Amino acid sequence: MAQAITLARPYARAAFELAHEAGSLGAWSQALAFAAEVAKDPRVAGFGNDPRVSPEQLVALHLPQGMAADAPFAQFLGELAEHRRVSLLPEIAALYETYKRESESQLLVKVTSAFALDAAQAEQLKASLKRRFKREIELETQVDASLIGGVVIDTGSEVIDGSARGRLARMTRALTQ
Repeated sequence: MAQAITLARPYARAAFELAHEAGSLGAWSQALAFAAEVAKDPRVAGFGNDPRVSPEQLVALHLPQGMAADAPFAQFLGELAEHRRVSLLPEIAALYETYKRESESQLLVKVTSAFALDAAQAEQLKASLKRRFKREIELETQVDASLIGGVVIDTGSEVIDGSARGRLARMTRALTQ
């Protein structure tokens, strides 16, 4: 996995720069998401390294319907196919989204809570995080009942553990030292 991310990084950076220069970050985001889903499909995954499958066929397979074969995104896919790197599309798409969010001053925050957050709680949390990080916040929420109560907030570079389970663990460490 780490090797795939290392290999994907220059392609993701190139895709981002091409899209940014063309002013089409959103369109590239959608096209990469589509191509990444195709690449993840087990029925397609084996084609990437099959010498019987031409680069043109790989491009056609991963190209969103209705997109021209000479579009910049198709040319990008062509480069990946020539170097037999289409299997990296899921990692490329994820890294691209990170670059896109950074350029738009957005921060993806993963929030895990013991109970589902209602809309008002989510908005209040977003406002608080926006003040703290001085960026637009995109929340990705999930529920983990094992937290007992509270939330764990993961920004990618910082984790804030406000869960009851986390507080109990810290208390246990403090008492046993």
